[in-house]
Amino acid sequence: MNKVNKLKIFNDPIYGFITIPNSLIFDLIAHKYFQRLRRISQMGMTYLVYPGAHHTRFHHAMGSMHLMQKAVNVLRFKGVDISQEEEDALLIAILLHDIGHGPFSHAMEHSIVTGVSHEAISLLFMERLNQEFNGSLTLAIQVFKGEYHRNFMCQLISSQLDMDRADYLKRDSFYTGVAEGNINAERLITMLNVVDDELVVEEKGIYSVEKFLVARRLMYWQVYLHKTSVVAEQLLMRVLKRAKELSNKGVDLKASSALTYFLKNDINKSNFTIDTLDVFAHLDDYDIVSAMKEWQYHDDFVLKNICSMIINRDLLKVKLKDKKHKIEDVQAHKERLMKQHHISAEEAGYFVFTGEVSNQAYELKSQNINILSKSGKIKDIVKASDQLNLKALSKPVTKYYICYPKE
Repeated sequence: MNKVNKLKIFNDPIYGFITIPNSLIFDLIAHKYFQRLRRISQMGMTYLVYPGAHHTRFHHAMGSMHLMQKAVNVLRFKGVDISQEEEDALLIAILLHDIGHGPFSHAMEHSIVTGVSHEAISLLFMERLNQEFNGSLTLAIQVFKGEYHRNFMCQLISSQLDMDRADYLKRDSFYTGVAEGNINAERLITMLNVVDDELVVEEKGIYSVEKFLVARRLMYWQVYLHKTSVVAEQLLMRVLKRAKELSNKGVDLKASSALTYFLKNDINKSNFTIDTLDVFAHLDDYDIVSAMKEWQYHDDFVLKNICSMIINRDLLKVKLKDKKHKIEDVQAHKERLMKQHHISAEEAGYFVFTGEVSNQAYELKSQNINILSKSGKIKDIVKASDQLNLKALSKPVTKYYICYPKE
């Protein structure tokens, strides 16, 4: 057999060429667990609002790894000692940080699996891969869990200015066409430094950080929490919830074997075993879409109508406002629906519901973004900035929505 060249390059629309640095990372990318990310959309149902948003978790993981390579090079240039083993650990941890995402990224966590986050599943995948790759992911797992003694490395993976956020803001902005999210990731990384084992941004980069935080706020309101995206994701969760209810009652639903397993079994944190992980590894967006295409013709009123809404993009009406919606308004919509279609209050609850969305661009008490001044002083970005809006960005803003069928 011919030897495979493992030092490949990818052509990425955001950064240009992305290089795979070594054969271990090549083998991880080539692994079926990672290749599955090609079939998991990065932004769930957002393509129903922004037609270009069809990029995947695979794109994002590769981009995050590329930015981590740049960050390591910048920090080394500034005299920060990072060994080859530590670099590999950083690249592996960021590459695999989202490997545990289920179909459409978040819908499954809130419907057919109980109390198991995608982070927990990512960790299970990494531990499984560590066995397969003879312990070569041990350090990466430590960094991913935030347990490594060099704190700045953990911050590069997960903090308020990590390589994950740096990639997804720029990438999601590009694929949605929402220019407000287009941050200068390269400049942000170039301004990084380490002081007393903490990640800091040099004073010259303060405006790039300000732009980053404003972009994050705008992307949340304009894209991630767009009311149509919210209602589409809520409907998707309700499809899976209803399918699970029907399966528990013995109703036979056409679905892939992987999806059927999760519909027929109550999976939670305590029984998410290695066998469950193997089944989960076969589950992706395609299972859900093909199931909905079948279920839109099912006898069950709730299941068929919600599936039809998503497939044909004929969604519920959604209203967003600053105050909670009145209970009597919700009840009126429910009663109208019950009377019109002769359905129960429980069934009407699938089509009429309320909820809330919250946006906080910066958390003052959580892994602060610190600015390093020329004098050597370190200040939180809110105190260092002359941009008055930044303090406002650190306060959560909550809006309330109501969803109900169109007249």
